Amino acid sequence: MSRRRDSSIYDRDLDRVEANYRPLTPISFLERSAAVYPEKTAVIHGDLRFTYAELYERCRKLASALARRGIGPGDTVSVMASNVPAMLEAHFGVPMAGAVLNALNYRLDPGSIAYILEHGQSKLLITDREYSDTVADAIGRMDNPPAVIDIDDPLFEGGRLLGEKDYEALLEEGASADPYRTPSDEWQAISLCYSSGTTGQPKGIVYHHRGAYLNAIGQILAFGIDEQSVYLWTLPMFHCNGWTYTWGVTAAAGTHVCLRQVDPAVIFPMIKQHAVTHMCGAPVVLNMLIHAPQEQRVRFDHTVEVATGGAAPPSRVISAMEELGFRVLHLYGLTETYGPATLCAWQGEWGTLDTEARAAKMARQGVVYHTLQELMVADSETMEPVPWDGVTMGELMLCGNTVMRGYLKNADATEEAFRGGWFHTGDLAVRHPDGYVEVKDRAKDVIISGGENVSSLEVEELLYKHPSIMEAAVVARPDDFWGETVCAFVTLKPETESVSDEQIMTWCRDKIARYKIPKTIVFGPLPKTSTGKIQKFVLRDQAKAL
Repeated sequence: MSRRRDSSIYDRDLDRVEANYRPLTPISFLERSAAVYPEKTAVIHGDLRFTYAELYERCRKLASALARRGIGPGDTVSVMASNVPAMLEAHFGVPMAGAVLNALNYRLDPGSIAYILEHGQSKLLITDREYSDTVADAIGRMDNPPAVIDIDDPLFEGGRLLGEKDYEALLEEGASADPYRTPSDEWQAISLCYSSGTTGQPKGIVYHHRGAYLNAIGQILAFGIDEQSVYLWTLPMFHCNGWTYTWGVTAAAGTHVCLRQVDPAVIFPMIKQHAVTHMCGAPVVLNMLIHAPQEQRVRFDHTVEVATGGAAPPSRVISAMEELGFRVLHLYGLTETYGPATLCAWQGEWGTLDTEARAAKMARQGVVYHTLQELMVADSETMEPVPWDGVTMGELMLCGNTVMRGYLKNADATEEAFRGGWFHTGDLAVRHPDGYVEVKDRAKDVIISGGENVSSLEVEELLYKHPSIMEAAVVARPDDFWGETVCAFVTLKPETESVSDEQIMTWCRDKIARYKIPKTIVFGPLPKTSTGKIQKFVLRDQAKAL
């Protein structure tokens, strides 16, 4: 039903003016936290501590230094660093100069880094010396490389310095008393992220201030973050700007605990030492913690909230994390949606379910974020929504203020992604009678065997329950008779004795339909993207070559 807009009285003499409208921007989060909690610890990095007043001062110095170098609105500043204070500061200091932050994926190869720097027209590159070899190779490939500033982190030994000076010297070029910019239009770009580039060159994904502000608020609501929260940076800050927790934790005046490398031997003691309350990571991070050697584990006396996304966490992973003292929140999203866009919101009655049934509920992608707008599961061509029966599949589509502005310099891809007034995720899902969404597969990952559709996620969920399997990924293998058959790639648990493919197939037979049982099983480590997602396109190529 359409709603008529009444413009007869409410639009008359009631204009948008400075007193009642200011563009939304995450910069305001730091301003508020520094004013309300100036002496509270904002950042922990080894023995280093910054209060919110100090963090605000450092970000203002960075903005001033950039502005004095002529960097301002429309300019791109790239940062290649692990989860260190300089990366966090760039999330505020760069937009305070009016510029756009390009947080680089430090796991990419030099050719991809060079492409991103050129495509995004980066004016300045701030880089940790840990990645000096990659950066040196990348800028050596460029005709007009950006100026380089080094991050000389005392917690890292090795690497080399490439730039004209280090980050701390750059800050001294600026003055915290200098005025800084806030956007005149909240639609102004704040960040430039890049996709993984698994089907060609990576696409530049543009975020705006409004979306960054709203998604950060959404993270606070979804994850229950407040001024008492201590957030451990197990998620890369380069990944969707740390799923916007860079801005969200700051908005709540929580404490950021920096972490250079994801290592269970470091994570467990840090949780206890700093009384960590929240952390995030892909399922591979959860798997690392579950399978950490006993001597690396440190018991802590509180529950740690852990948000995961990228793939549905198998029920075995959820239950194992609970046994270690973590409570898992399942989120879903894409780089194009500022990271998480849906969450599996907890329902009280789930607490009465047994572990298996509860984990099955929690593994769903769930419902739309408070700060998005709407989701729909529909036929991708007719745009007709599917029934809420938990069976009928359609494409998951999203719309709202926390969907990207678009792909940089790629109008055709932007138009295709926004076809029909919705953002097309490319994920196939069902909608349950309670309204919760469950992703069944990527459209390209559905296996059609003998005319039957097989969900790779369903088979993977089963394989994860096998007592000897640590990781599993399922793809289609071409077959002259069946068209396609199910091919499983598995990694066994470290302590596992030898297990054969026939033993695994036999184990599957009384648990799943016969046509869904893997006909091929390949053992070995699984290829992953820089953010921990299993690279199914690599596995599909391997399956074709078998």
